[in-house]
Amino acid sequence: MTLSEKITAQIRDIADFPKPGIIFKDITPVLSHPKLVTEIVSWFVEKAKDDGIDVIVGVESRGFLFGMMIAEKLGVPFVPVRKQGKLPYETIKYSYDLEYGSATMEIHKDAIKPNQKVMIHDDLLATGGTAVAAAELVKELGGNVGNFSFLIELGFLEGKKRLAKENEAVYSIVTY
Repeated sequence: MTLSEKITAQIRDIADFPKPGIIFKDITPVLSHPKLVTEIVSWFVEKAKDDGIDVIVGVESRGFLFGMMIAEKLGVPFVPVRKQGKLPYETIKYSYDLEYGSATMEIHKDAIKPNQKVMIHDDLLATGGTAVAAAELVKELGGNVGNFSFLIELGFLEGKKRLAKENEAVYSIVTY
């Protein structure tokens, strides 16, 4: 069984969440399988090594789950990108539209050093709005987007095309 098949077997669909018409891909069952989690982290670590990544940026909140483990395995810093008002130090902000609303993301103003190569990691790629917001924050701090990584991609929403304008290295293990 491939890694993609192992993950797909664990993902739970939740209908009408967070609003009617949306089918939420629940990854929490994946977290109940430590060997699978190890395989997932190893897959992302290889992508980061291949692209010479210096920093892992995890997008709130599910991007923290694997993002921190990837950073630890690589021995590189982990930087959270969070919703507005969640970070305690001085931040920069970026506002954008989601498929079901709008949001503002923040990063600490001293989180990324100039020219650091950054992996932007989240659990799911939909339209790409949140990942683009994270990329804009990284660039504003002088960092370079080295790649994007996701556990799941909703290919029919074409977020990968949007992200390819930032960097063509867009990795997903499972695509629906």
